[in-house]
Order: sequence, then structure tokens, then C-alpha cells
Amino acid sequence: MHALSALITPFKADLQVDESAYIALIERQIRHGMDACVPVGTTGESATLTHQEHMRCIEIAIEVCKPKGVKVLAGVGSNATSESIMLATFAQKAGADGILCVSPYYNRPTQQGLYQHYKSIAQSVEIPLILYDVPGRTGVQIATQTAARLFKEVKNVAGIKEASGMMQRLPDLDRFAEGILIYSGEDKLNHAIMACGGVGVISVTGNLLPNKISALVQSALQGDLASARAIQTELYDINTALFCETNPIPIKAAMHIAGLLPHLAYRLPLVPPSLENLRYLETILEKYEVPV
Repeated sequence: MHALSALITPFKADLQVDESAYIALIERQIRHGMDACVPVGTTGESATLTHQEHMRCIEIAIEVCKPKGVKVLAGVGSNATSESIMLATFAQKAGADGILCVSPYYNRPTQQGLYQHYKSIAQSVEIPLILYDVPGRTGVQIATQTAARLFKEVKNVAGIKEASGMMQRLPDLDRFAEGILIYSGEDKLNHAIMACGGVGVISVTGNLLPNKISALVQSALQGDLASARAIQTELYDINTALFCETNPIPIKAAMHIAGLLPHLAYRLPLVPPSLENLRYLETILEKYEVPV
């Protein structure tokens, strides 16, 4: 798994999950070169889905991806370890290739708490687990030593989605957790992380421009960092615009503007972007050719 999109979850006007739109979005990802999908991560508004909805989104992704040879890294993050274990065991049974687990939000666990949390989840399944470090949203960072300890001591902890914004983490992880798979979790740093040994990206922008994200990753993996950098530069404006408000507010708005989402719908406490930012997104999107 190298080029992955952190899938949005489309809603109907009545705020029910729009399964038809979800299927179409996943098929579009596959059509334009993404080699794996990540359903119900934080970009998928997992925190406001019911357990049944969460599990159904994982099922849909597997049903669409597996016949086409595309892998599924299922989001199973929660602030309750027992809930993540429940989702992880479901994802494995449903046929997911791996699980992505954001660190527990709001609880602010200690590093020992994080270690025990991830160890318990990983040991509940046999498929690989990817840690997800995004302290700006969860309130606590997975320390480098904690990530290294998990990688060394728990056999199926395979990698980390790095969204701390701290580039120093990369050489530190390489030093203390040699062999851990590092995925970029910040689109503005995709090229930089790949150039420093990252194996792939888990992208928000990939929802909108999967062809560009796939091309960037493939160029980097082939050692053509100049081409990867050129794509990164091309995507600078959209990568910036898609975080003008809290993710996934802008990406869903951009996809609606581009005609890829029939409804611009969020569940509270998320709301549509301001009119000013809608106009901003419209202006930025004029610079890009969004594939159908």
C-alpha cells in the first residue's frame, strides 16, 4: 500500500450515509490510480457515525476494492480501547488488509496508556496495524520511543501515519524503529516525507485529485524526486485551500463544487464552510483539472 486516500463519508440531505455516492467515490479512486483506500478515518467523520454505519462503510470499501485487487486499510480509531478492538475484529473478519488507528482523543493518555491501548488492539487481530499520530487533533503525541517500542514488541504493528508536522520525527523513527513503515499524513509534506524515507501517503487531497497523488507517490518510489517535487509544487494551492477550515469541511465542499458529491452535508458539530471560504475554494479549483 503506497498511495491511499483518507476517504470522506458522503451524506444525503437527511444526513444518512449516501451508500451510492460512497461506492462511486471509491470506484473513482481506483480508476485514477490509488492502490488502497482508507474508509472511516478521521476524514471520514468517524466520530459522528454510529457503530453500524462505521462497519457498513468498511464493508462497502471491501466489497468495491477487493474484486479489483485494491487494498483496504480500515479506520478503527476511538477514544475507548474496547470500541477500537470491536471495530478492528470486525474489519479483519470483513476482509480488510490492515487497520489504521488514531490515538485516543480527549482522554490524553500517558505514553504507557498509549502503549497498552495499541498493544491491546493489535493483539486482538492478525492483520497489520498502522499507528496514526495527529496530536493537533487528539491532544497527545505518540512519542517516538512509544512508537518504536510498539513496533519492536508487537508483531503486527507495522507502521505509522505521521501527521505531527515535525519533520525531525522521521530520522528519529528511522533511528529507533528501523524498518517501520512511515506514511505521510499531511498533504503539504507528502514530497518531503517521501524524500526522507516514507513509503506512501494517506491523503486528503487524494479524494479530489487521486491521479496527482498517485503520480507523486509513484515518482518518489521510483527515485524520481524531481518529478514528485514538481507535482507537490503544482498541488501547493489546493493543499493549502483544503485546510482553510477544519478537515473534512473544505474537502467535502471542494468535491461538491467539482460535481463529485450530490449533497454538501455534514453532521454537527461540523458545518459547511463560510461563504468567503466557499468562494476561495471555487477560485482555487479553477486552477485544476479534476478528473471524473
